[in-house]
Amino acid sequence: MSQRSGHDPGGSDVPIEVELVDDRGRPAAREGGIGSLLLEADRLVAGYVPEVNILNGCDLALYEGELVGIIGPNGAGKSTLLKSLFGLIPIRQGSVRLRGEDITGLQAHGLVARGVGYVPQNNNVFPSLTVEENLQMGLFLRPRDYAERVDVVTDLFPLLGTRRKQRAGSLSGGERQMVAMGRALMMDPSVLLLDEPSAGLSPAYQDEVFIRCRRINAAGVSIVMVEQNARRCLQICHRGFVLDQGANAYSGTGDELLTDPKVVELYLGTLAKAR
Repeated sequence: MSQRSGHDPGGSDVPIEVELVDDRGRPAAREGGIGSLLLEADRLVAGYVPEVNILNGCDLALYEGELVGIIGPNGAGKSTLLKSLFGLIPIRQGSVRLRGEDITGLQAHGLVARGVGYVPQNNNVFPSLTVEENLQMGLFLRPRDYAERVDVVTDLFPLLGTRRKQRAGSLSGGERQMVAMGRALMMDPSVLLLDEPSAGLSPAYQDEVFIRCRRINAAGVSIVMVEQNARRCLQICHRGFVLDQGANAYSGTGDELLTDPKVVELYLGTLAKAR
């Protein structure tokens, strides 16, 4: 077990509190420290076709109030990890626990009911529906709560309030991303899984997405974010995991990974060139 420290993920120069981290990159529980363990994946093995594994013993831990970033080269298994957590592909070995409950292999609608939201990278809105109808679809399990939740979501994404009657398919890529995130938030999740939220967006909208992620996290939603924009992801996350070939290569605070010579040489430089 070691001590790690960094700076405020919001970008200020104020150091964040030193936290104890175990040998798997997970904060050690201690009095007055980080929140309790919320979501844990332990040694996951998973893949899309029989006998071909994409994840090879991958670990992940998310604590209450955290924003955790997942980075790594193309094909490392980042999106596969999120899909495994959300019950979209079969887990062959290992387990996933939410607040201590084994949710391994639970179907997506069961996870949504338990407070897990998921925003895929592609095809993440209903283009023929209006913004308002997309938000309503996000609350199909609790339609009576629509008025209350839509106020919360449009406070986080004011644009959605002004574009309620506009078809989602007519929006820009960045605006559609806000609709997708807003729809996932309608069920008031405690965990939000984001798959490449800045992919394909203009630099201005990329910054907007990262700002919104910080606001969502500050509002009490714990986030696991897969990102190809590795540097920006590590700048805003509390902790990060580097995946390579379906397994954990490095983990630590965002600041620590940003300044780790091996991470910079092996991953950040390559990912920067890929952008």
